[in-house]
Amino acid sequence: METKKKKVVLAFSGGLDTSFAVKYLSEDLGYEVHTAIANTGGFSDDELAVLADKAQRLGAASHAALDITQDYYDRSIRYMIAGNVLRNGTYPISVSSERIFQAMAIIEYAKKIGADAVAHGSTGAGNDQVRFDLTFQILAPGMEIITPTRDMTLTREYEINYLKNHGYEADFKKMEYSINKGLWGTSVGGKETLHSDQTLPEEAYPSQIVAEGPEKLTITFEKGEPVAVNGETFANKVDAIRRVEEIGSRYGIGRDMHIGDTIIGIKGRVGFEAAGPILIIAAHKMLEKHTLTKWQQYWKDQVSTWYGMFLHEAQYLEPVMRDIEAMLESSQENVSGTVEITLHPRTYTLVGVTTDKDLMKTDFGEYGEVNKGWSADDVRGFTRILANPLKIYYSHHPYGEDSKKS
Repeated sequence: METKKKKVVLAFSGGLDTSFAVKYLSEDLGYEVHTAIANTGGFSDDELAVLADKAQRLGAASHAALDITQDYYDRSIRYMIAGNVLRNGTYPISVSSERIFQAMAIIEYAKKIGADAVAHGSTGAGNDQVRFDLTFQILAPGMEIITPTRDMTLTREYEINYLKNHGYEADFKKMEYSINKGLWGTSVGGKETLHSDQTLPEEAYPSQIVAEGPEKLTITFEKGEPVAVNGETFANKVDAIRRVEEIGSRYGIGRDMHIGDTIIGIKGRVGFEAAGPILIIAAHKMLEKHTLTKWQQYWKDQVSTWYGMFLHEAQYLEPVMRDIEAMLESSQENVSGTVEITLHPRTYTLVGVTTDKDLMKTDFGEYGEVNKGWSADDVRGFTRILANPLKIYYSHHPYGEDSKKS
């Protein structure tokens, strides 16, 4: 009597690691492999069809495309916009944030089809292994987690040779670069990102520079969310993001190299292109300068840094994240208006904002020009009181060369 095979759901991207995993799990370990891709907005219908065909040719028992783009925006991206989240002031946490949502979708699908195990193709030297493992463990603590690429410490050369020897034909040249594309940006890893003194070649980026510029771009926000681009209103904010990405990527805007501290303690480098996120965050931040108070901006910056760090470090499910999101959402009540940007190849210029919430437009005064809401005597009295604490301090501790010598 034939033994029933154990069923495993593999988080499938179609890249080298997960392609290897399909073959290895089915042919070497004897699992019934069901592949699933959790699409965060980086794949077209044609690309998804190619991935489904690839999974079938690799021997998957079934394949599912799980579209989580809207969920990803509603539960994460809109808060990253509200917080102007850029890790180390550079990276819009593209892959870092989407991995958690992919892991949640994969584990939900695994439960739905009655899988015995889940698997992913992450290596042992990166952040994604923690993001997948941690989410799987929290949401399905009794389910087996299989990680062949990590456990076997495999090289890309080994995986390519394995696939060739098992009769799988593909354009392995394209697999030299690891590309992860989603609604909130694309990460690019390759041999150059492993070295501190190298950068990615032009051809490694999925988008190429085809525009010369200059070109005017306007982004309209309503309560902190992008709702219109160049005057065209979008019912779905996801489509507004895609439109900004489409325009900005033609200029090569949003390309950079992120160098940061990984969850596992080592330094890491990854290239990325994220025209949409970079332009939207820059515009949103400028609009906030006009519509928020000094202390709203200050405290929002503090919690936003924590929010981005927790997203990066696989802590999305920590309850404090819901508390931070509540503050970020509250802070956006008056962040509405239109921001104008001028695009150039590889860069951009923030021109200005138009909003009826503009705190610059008041009857109190015009900075550097004329005061209307107070008199010269008011300022004399104000500064006299403001100076008191320091006048008291320096009456005991004189400032200057004598105090340094003593």
